[in-house]
Amino acid sequence: MSIVAGCDIGSVSGKAVLFDGKRILASVVVPSRPIPVRTAEEVLDKVAKQAGVALEDIRCIVGTGYGRLQVPNAQKTVSEISCHAKGAAWLCRDVATLIDIGGQDFKVVSLASDGSGRVMDFAMNDKCAAGTGRFLEVMAKAFEIPIGQFGEQAVNAGRVLGIASQCTVFAESEVICLIAQGHDNAEIIAGIFDAVAARVSHLVTRVGLREKVYMSGGVAKNVGVRHALQRRLGVTIWELTEDPSIIGALGAAVLAMDALKERQRASLGEGCHGCISRG
Repeated sequence: MSIVAGCDIGSVSGKAVLFDGKRILASVVVPSRPIPVRTAEEVLDKVAKQAGVALEDIRCIVGTGYGRLQVPNAQKTVSEISCHAKGAAWLCRDVATLIDIGGQDFKVVSLASDGSGRVMDFAMNDKCAAGTGRFLEVMAKAFEIPIGQFGEQAVNAGRVLGIASQCTVFAESEVICLIAQGHDNAEIIAGIFDAVAARVSHLVTRVGLREKVYMSGGVAKNVGVRHALQRRLGVTIWELTEDPSIIGALGAAVLAMDALKERQRASLGEGCHGCISRG
């Protein structure tokens, strides 16, 4: 059995997936360290131990994410856009539009209709963190609510209070002001999720909305954001069958298996040519 790995080093977390071409053998997510290579070393070590294999048994590693150049022993690096598309398509071949909201950026990707995971078009946000995972963490902290529970807080909102500020710092001040004025917390939080959905929807419009629509990235776990996006876009946003935060690492692992097979074919071809030449 050939084992490969995908390693996605993001600004907030490092992810790794071990893959044998047919199934995910193990997956691990760790908080990112200040030095990306340390994050990569930690997450690869943990995913190997989880699967009960030695790092030396991993035949090919593909790195992705902003820290992809720091992944030790990576035979190849690929953009996170391509990796998220490939990972999503491996899980669900009918993905047409993928919304990836990460720690400090978000992207909308249009995929080929043949289930290959090929990127047809994409758009991503500017350098502002508004609408990202960091933005939601700041907002959750303002309410003293754990980020893992934040998405459920708008379920019972009677209305959506608009958040006008686009900047994370100004939006935080606006939210604190609304809290002090005595507005219902659920309605403020619903406004926060709607502000995220508005920014992402703008990118969807630029790329072109095609169904089915899926989400990847850690923010895909936030039910409030997903529901706000569905209202804005007027479509169902489907859930991927695996942890959405590992989709980029999964795509990198799928590409690692492709690279390994290509390398094996090339090696076999060289051997055959050698036989012919000697004949």
